[in-house]
Amino acid sequence: MYFLIAGYNTMSKEEKDKFDIEGIATLFRNVMFGMALVMIAGYFIANKLKDPNIENIAFFVALLIGIPYLVIKSNSKKYKL
Repeated sequence: MYFLIAGYNTMSKEEKDKFDIEGIATLFRNVMFGMALVMIAGYFIANKLKDPNIENIAFFVALLIGIPYLVIKSNSKKYKL
């Protein structure tokens, strides 16, 4: 399902060969699961402490850390062949 990664589907065959798409896909998977775990943990902590603000904080922390990390790491030289 690599075609779901933005821009990869529109690249030529030669351009696609320049990237480690398996590594990028693994990075996406790991970061998305990490973000989901933070959000799920925030949900359960908010329910336990009866404070719905914790759930919102966990959501925004996951987004504010996860998305920049994903963009920076996926564009690093590590995934270019």
